[in-house]
Amino acid sequence: MGPFVEIQKDVIVGDHTVIGSHSFIAAGTIIGKRVFVGHNVTTCNDKHPVANNRDWECKPPVIGHDVSIGSGAIILPNVAICRYAKIGAGAIITKDINEWWDYRDAIVGIW
Repeated sequence: MGPFVEIQKDVIVGDHTVIGSHSFIAAGTIIGKRVFVGHNVTTCNDKHPVANNRDWECKPPVIGHDVSIGSGAIILPNVAICRYAKIGAGAIITKDINEWWDYRDAIVGIW
């Protein structure tokens, strides 16, 4: 784990996973085994952030085993990323990456 990483409560991180510096892992996020998380990666767990929201629901992302996430990527709430996915640096993941995705290609831009 790199310096200046914040991992909030109820996060699960699998064995042999690496999390780069300055990353933020939101409460409840699940990260599988052998995952690479680059520097300054952010996961989010709130679809509608509002201060003092009484109806707040925690909707963290789920990241499968053997995933690689490039530096500066943002993983939005309630997203599932399948095993072997490659997320390019600076990508914004807004929807699921399922098992039908061709793991030989990297996801870049806004998905």
